[in-house]
Amino acid sequence: MAEYETDLRGPAETLPAFLPPLLEGQYGPALTEGILAGYRCQRAVTLRANTLKTDRAAVAAALTDAGLAPEQQPWYPDAFLLPQAREEAVRALPMYEAGEVYLQSLSSMLPPLVLNPQPGMDILDMAAAPGGKTTQLAALAGNRCHITACELNPRRGERLKYNVAKQGASCVYVMVTDARQLSDGFSFDNVLLDAPCSGSGTLSLTEPGPGRFTQALVEKSVRSQKALLAKGLQLLKPGGELVYSTCSILAAENEDVVAWALESAGVELVPVEGDWLEALPLLPTRLAGTVCVCPDSRFEGFFVARLRKTGPVRLPGVPGGGKGRASARRRRR
Repeated sequence: MAEYETDLRGPAETLPAFLPPLLEGQYGPALTEGILAGYRCQRAVTLRANTLKTDRAAVAAALTDAGLAPEQQPWYPDAFLLPQAREEAVRALPMYEAGEVYLQSLSSMLPPLVLNPQPGMDILDMAAAPGGKTTQLAALAGNRCHITACELNPRRGERLKYNVAKQGASCVYVMVTDARQLSDGFSFDNVLLDAPCSGSGTLSLTEPGPGRFTQALVEKSVRSQKALLAKGLQLLKPGGELVYSTCSILAAENEDVVAWALESAGVELVPVEGDWLEALPLLPTRLAGTVCVCPDSRFEGFFVARLRKTGPVRLPGVPGGGKGRASARRRRR
């Protein structure tokens, strides 16, 4: 086992001592060093052009005129990276107030792209607040799908409603409820589960944070993830697809949870594919066809998998997990 410096305190906090050995056991010493380097990076500000209200060319021009030096992302042209800007500069722009852009991490833009919403689809977003992925889904489908967006926390639910309205996502219906408690009478063509997680991919040693990352949080998150995933698969129509994502890079919350779901004969893994994957800093995964992004100066650590329901889903019982979004940080989601 390599010796890692666990007192990596910057302006933000100390990395939990249990994490580097855990990462090394999963990824090996060299990749672990790369992950730790990513935690030390100051991540650039990123945003998404809201095509429900404007277009990417207009956003690029406005950002350039404001002196923010935007870098349009070739793998997703609606995404922009601002290497020299702070979020306050974006918030001061008229187009931000108008809902024409949404501050969002590049990694969190991946699940809607994988789900690939189409006009006419009935979609469930199980843990939707603050609404970045919800409104991105609406934009990708041109507001011509129907999205049920759930958020159990009332305060966060109000924030979700605000963002949905500001972004002009008229196809979204917000339910302030625990998605695990939805009636079995519901059924959906597709489901997005951006699950509550430990936030191991978003840890930063350069930004202030609450410092709640613990082993207990990881274990609590896994319980919630399995319960939500089981419910999402139950509400999914046969032949429909569920995109499962977390802002974690730990197999316990990612591949292990997906492998648990695959124990049901009614679930199959659909590989995440596309030329755009070549633009991402990827980590190896234990399940071929799943994607795990390494944290660096552009991306947060993130995991995405795609599941298809082929028949009745029968999964082992799940002990009740803690309610709410367990993530150690609330990044731009």
